[in-house]
Amino acid sequence: MKINVKFPDGSIQQYEEGITPYKIAKGISSGLAKEIITASYNDELVDLERELHKDGEIFLYKFKARPAKDVYWHSSSHVMAQAVKRLFPEAKLAIGPAIEKGFYYDFDVKEPFTEKDLENIEAEMEKIVEQNFKIQRKVLSREQAIEMFEQRNEDYKIEMINEMPEQETISIYVQGDFVDLCRGPHLRYTGDVGAFKLLKFSGAYWRGDEKNQMLQRIYGISFPKKKQLKKYLKKLEEAKKRDHRKIGKKLNLFSFHAEGPGFPFWHHNGIVLIDQVTGYLRKTLVERGYREIQTPIILKDELWHRSGHWDNYKDNMYFTEIGDEEFAVKPMNCPGCLLIYNEELHSYREFPLKYSELGLVHRYEKSGVLHGLFRVRQFTQDDAHVFCTPNQLEEEIEKLIDLVYEVYQTFGFEDFFIELSTKPEKAIGCNEVWEKAEKALANALDKKNISHKVNQGEGAFYGPKIDFHIKDSLDRLWQCGTIQVDFSMPERFDLEYIGADGEKHRPVMIHRAILGSIERFIGILIEHYAGNFPLWLAPVQVEIIPISEQHLEYAEKILAKLKDNEIRAEVDYQDEKVGYKIREAEKQKIPYMIIVGDNEIENENISVRKHQEGDQGSAEIKNFVKKLKTKIENKE
Repeated sequence: MKINVKFPDGSIQQYEEGITPYKIAKGISSGLAKEIITASYNDELVDLERELHKDGEIFLYKFKARPAKDVYWHSSSHVMAQAVKRLFPEAKLAIGPAIEKGFYYDFDVKEPFTEKDLENIEAEMEKIVEQNFKIQRKVLSREQAIEMFEQRNEDYKIEMINEMPEQETISIYVQGDFVDLCRGPHLRYTGDVGAFKLLKFSGAYWRGDEKNQMLQRIYGISFPKKKQLKKYLKKLEEAKKRDHRKIGKKLNLFSFHAEGPGFPFWHHNGIVLIDQVTGYLRKTLVERGYREIQTPIILKDELWHRSGHWDNYKDNMYFTEIGDEEFAVKPMNCPGCLLIYNEELHSYREFPLKYSELGLVHRYEKSGVLHGLFRVRQFTQDDAHVFCTPNQLEEEIEKLIDLVYEVYQTFGFEDFFIELSTKPEKAIGCNEVWEKAEKALANALDKKNISHKVNQGEGAFYGPKIDFHIKDSLDRLWQCGTIQVDFSMPERFDLEYIGADGEKHRPVMIHRAILGSIERFIGILIEHYAGNFPLWLAPVQVEIIPISEQHLEYAEKILAKLKDNEIRAEVDYQDEKVGYKIREAEKQKIPYMIIVGDNEIENENISVRKHQEGDQGSAEIKNFVKKLKTKIENKE
């Protein structure tokens, strides 16, 4: 019997029933068969050895495609787990998924892993790759699966099976002496794992719950070719050098203390940096007609019930009592903005009505996930809420997309990855309004000719959204901006406006953030630039270095001129040699240094040095100031 297989280019080929994706690829070319990792058939990701028994559409994925990476890294985690079981037979298997970059596996072992253990596990993985076991998928009944994992003393696997829906197929994957409960798909052979490296180990609670058993997690990375691994490890080393926590401490930007875990303490230099970021943002928004507001940090719990946050977000919130009343510390700014909107009746002539807020929010994060400025419990969101008519919706989304791009490019980010996320399982509002909102977002992206990925079921609980991921200098993606369309919140808060017909209507609400969290964005900036900020962002823009104490008076005159022109400068008053002062300014990554001595006083000029570039020669102070002001104003 024949089946019809449709390819991405629209062509259709006939094959014998039972053909596999691997054989289809091999029929096209042996080179393709060697490169493909996995396939999807009728939108289901499948093993390359899966037999196909009905008509369908096929996609063959090489490693560069995200589905292929996931399969490759998940298979690599199984190879690692097999190695662990060989070296530590009493270890119990938990889970081993692919993640954004690489994979991990959680194990229940008596003693924490050591660096030496990782070396031994890597060596055992090499043996498993060389043995080139066939990776086979088998389907079992629930009873068969439980019996098998009972015999293997795998408690976590039994727990997972018992939690599966009755109708769910239970599949296992076998490679040599290793068996794991898994939906798959996987590589064809363990030998298909080319180059790998185990990166680190840490503790991890089972299911992320502190009440559960502490497991040992091993992280790893793998690639088809050694040169890909070498390139990745080189970037990883560069990322360590750029760690914003280390640079932030060295540049005296911020600190963290045991007295406030997850709450950043901003130093003067850090505040200056924040002011540059938020000052630029405020100016940009004023030019586009935004009205800045500020709402309270603590509000009554009734408000959070009304907004839906209580039912959908309370596990991430902080609560307190004032008198006999219950209050919540805000995790988001939007409900407060809605109260301001309702203070007066609005006309369609005011629309689009744009409120912006640099709002301080608090969210409960478990201590194990806190990470510098990237994961904190207190942060400032660059929120905005745009109220418009349904007819204005698409145009306003387009304008917001333009604004997001402009801001990112100003900060030095040029490459973006865009996602459109649709209605999640846990959501408020009817399907009709969700469809309208999703269509408006998709249409705006299409009109802008912006390619994007659709994430089914990943929207916010109150509306679909566009998420913007920026790529940094190490090719890492960071999710920052978001545009969310919300028909539900205006309904819950009974928002109205007077239309052209003189009747009351319900506005559409757009939630918008560009930087996301100011704190996190600054962490990204630090690592993107390795602390070598553009002149306009640098906390200290010029360091004035007098050769000796007798040159201090001239140095202070220059300082006054720079400050008069709003250039951030300081004098190095240390009783040290010039070479030492220059090295210190270099360590502080200050963009410019001015050296002053007898020659400079005599000629009434300055000697200029530039960070990482060295001596720039002599200059007249007025010309130097003019040059810097131009650079700062243009945000070069």
